[in-house]
Amino acid sequence: MRTNPWIGLAVLALPTMLLSLDVSVLYLALPKLSTDLHADGTQQLWILDIYSFMLAGFLVTMGALGDRIGRRRLLLIGAAVFGVTSVAAAYAPSAELLIAARALLGIAGATLMPSTMALIRNMFPDPKRMGLAIGAWFSCFMGGLTLGPLVGGLLLEHFWWGSAFLLGVPLMLLLLGTGPFLLPEYRPERPEHRMDLASVALSLAAILPVIYGLKSLARDGWHTAPLVALAAGIAVGVVFVRRQRVLPDPLLDLRLFGNRVFSTAVGIMLLGGVVMAGLSLVSSLYLQNVAGLSPLETGVRLVPQNVAMVLGSMAAPALARKLPAAVVAAFGLAVSGIGLAVVTQVGVADVPLLIVGLVLAAAGISFPMPLTMNLMLAAAPPERAGSVASISETSGEFGVGVGVATLGSLATLVYRSVLDLPAGAPEAAKSGLTAALAVAGESPGLLGAARSAFTSGLNAVGVVGTVIFIGLSLAAAIALRPKPEAAPGPEPEAATGDRAPMNA
Repeated sequence: MRTNPWIGLAVLALPTMLLSLDVSVLYLALPKLSTDLHADGTQQLWILDIYSFMLAGFLVTMGALGDRIGRRRLLLIGAAVFGVTSVAAAYAPSAELLIAARALLGIAGATLMPSTMALIRNMFPDPKRMGLAIGAWFSCFMGGLTLGPLVGGLLLEHFWWGSAFLLGVPLMLLLLGTGPFLLPEYRPERPEHRMDLASVALSLAAILPVIYGLKSLARDGWHTAPLVALAAGIAVGVVFVRRQRVLPDPLLDLRLFGNRVFSTAVGIMLLGGVVMAGLSLVSSLYLQNVAGLSPLETGVRLVPQNVAMVLGSMAAPALARKLPAAVVAAFGLAVSGIGLAVVTQVGVADVPLLIVGLVLAAAGISFPMPLTMNLMLAAAPPERAGSVASISETSGEFGVGVGVATLGSLATLVYRSVLDLPAGAPEAAKSGLTAALAVAGESPGLLGAARSAFTSGLNAVGVVGTVIFIGLSLAAAIALRPKPEAAPGPEPEAATGDRAPMNA
């Protein structure tokens, strides 16, 4: 039975909203659950981080698995596991069991994102309609991020912390009930190949240490353990890449990166994620530690940028129906560059100016996000749609990790270099703004000097972000343009074979 693809898209919005809700609600629940479960500082970090570790580690594997066993099948399996594990997390009697449940949630979450994007590729073969569908998908994701703190706050005000994990269970039940009837299945026409388990192991051994290393560097600064983890992950990654080059049916098809449009789109997602993650971290610290706002007041002031991203992700596909996608993406990235330029001018008491910069940056980056995903899916063979979606999501995870680690470290470095300690101020204030606030009472002029120094760090992030976004805008304008129709050549089969898009 053939169903309306737009109805199917509404079904695919369920796991999308669930994942974004889950991310934004946990931060609100952490204080209560930490008290009830007697979680120490290390356990709290693992409760937060283990989900993203496992999600990033399994994305490539799950994308390839969906291409082999069926995307709808994998989506429904993942939804069932996510729902059951959410209940287990909600009623976890100890911090250790909650960490284990969060790890399973990360693995289940890795099945959902690539499957939804790959199914959109199947349901909307026309690139224009696929662009609109992906824009709607991004809007649902950002809508979940926006609603998460509000809905989670209401739940946690009236119920126990476990209610935050139960929020997505009804959505998963609805998906399981409607998915088999409203979503198409994709099965490869060629005989199924077995997953190369050695490649799966190598991908995990490469991705997990790198993500761990990036998060540790961002949180604890430069020291031996995360650097060793990064080096080990990169070394295993080299082995993984060399293996993929010789396998007849690789876990990750490296030929995809030979496509100019595909590789440029991945670069935009990666570097865009770097800048936005670093900007979000430093801006949140500015609002709380420099402007003196409470977490709730900070969250309220960050809502406009989420709304801007929702509106932008809806507008971009519509604009791309009238203008070339390269023009729309380049315009959006240029707007983000302008937003980061505004951030370079923020002073110690310029909260409204910072919000303007954040809104411009968020609105601008929301233009290329759905368009680059659309271009990536259209540029790759249909049987690789799950792998393409997983590459996109993995690049985003790496972008967040790199952005927090590098731009967060940049802000700290600038803070330390420009901070002029008043006479008698403790040297501990040099380590960071939080430390300076803790000892500010010991020196009358320390608080103002520390806040001014941190603002300089924020400005430095704005400078780097401006340069990156302007560069990405130029790259999008040049590399995302479709090539002119080639004259007839000696390889006529390239016009009809599945691999034709790889030559774009």
